[in-house]
Amino acid sequence: MTSRRTLLKGTLFGSAAALLPRAAASASDGGSVPRLPPPAGPYPVGVQTVHLTDPSRTDPWIGGVRELMLTVLYPARSVHGFGRALQLTPVEAGEFADLAPHVHPGLPQPGTVDWGAVLTHGHVGAPPLPGRRPVLVYSPGGGDSRTLGTTLAEDLASHGRVVVLVDHPGDASQVELPTGLRKTVLSGPPDPATFRTMVDTRIADLLLVLDKLGDLPLARFTDSRRIGLYGHSAGGTAAVYGARDDRRVGAVANMEGYLDLYPTPAGGLDQPLLLFRTDGFDGAARIDSSWAGLPGRRVLLPDANHWAFTDYGSLVPRLQSSGLVTATARTALVGPGDPVVTLTAVRRRVGAFFARHLG
Repeated sequence: MTSRRTLLKGTLFGSAAALLPRAAASASDGGSVPRLPPPAGPYPVGVQTVHLTDPSRTDPWIGGVRELMLTVLYPARSVHGFGRALQLTPVEAGEFADLAPHVHPGLPQPGTVDWGAVLTHGHVGAPPLPGRRPVLVYSPGGGDSRTLGTTLAEDLASHGRVVVLVDHPGDASQVELPTGLRKTVLSGPPDPATFRTMVDTRIADLLLVLDKLGDLPLARFTDSRRIGLYGHSAGGTAAVYGARDDRRVGAVANMEGYLDLYPTPAGGLDQPLLLFRTDGFDGAARIDSSWAGLPGRRVLLPDANHWAFTDYGSLVPRLQSSGLVTATARTALVGPGDPVVTLTAVRRRVGAFFARHLG
């Protein structure tokens, strides 16, 4: 494993204005504005962004120093006077509008959805609630940006955790860095060599974040003895392999990520493991095979498909109701189930798993 000496750049990327709903007209494509469901916990949610660099590691996709963008969500003492964050920056929203129907066939064409106006329920720069809290670090699915994990992360934060969403520039659909916009290098499902590079890069990214938890802006509100990793699809794969040899991690949740890239230790991980899958995923046979023999808590999400674990689980049914997504596309993306029931199940299962093992 390469050295992970790092630099921490800019607690707030470009200032809080990068997250606030400023200049809606410039971010707008026009059309429908989907809404994200609010978190269900007792605490309001604060949010900050962080830029990390690792000068000891070369970016595998473009060369040069490896850069990351993080979103940190946390229970807030008060959100009065602190505006809600946009899900995407204006620059990211413009790129995502063009990419969305290509990354996920069936999503609306450019100009029909105003992705730049979608608000989260995180309040930019709100003061943290005092106390030391468990830390959960999230890796998104291959080709997805960290922002598509917002709904689950906000709920976890509203129940008293600090949650760090990690973007993996290069395979993420788009991510705005202080150095400019990075677009995905993927043009379809990755071949085995590309997938291995993705996962290896993600593992190193996650370990970098764990190394720098003590330097993040909320360090004094985090408990380094209670760390969890969770991820979706390729992010779930990376979370499990990242935890395999790292004793700092106390629990791992894998939401439908393959585990056949590397051998797992005899008897499985030392940490508690949640293996969460849907009943509609077309990769179910490979999931079953790669999870075979692993001890862990197995949960099946009914009437759901692969991206039900992400914000698409709530956004796509809303878009279908607006006539912008077909029933066939909705089923292929998130499944036919009631989105409220599905979201509640995901929140409860993941939240309960980490509550049990991290407190």
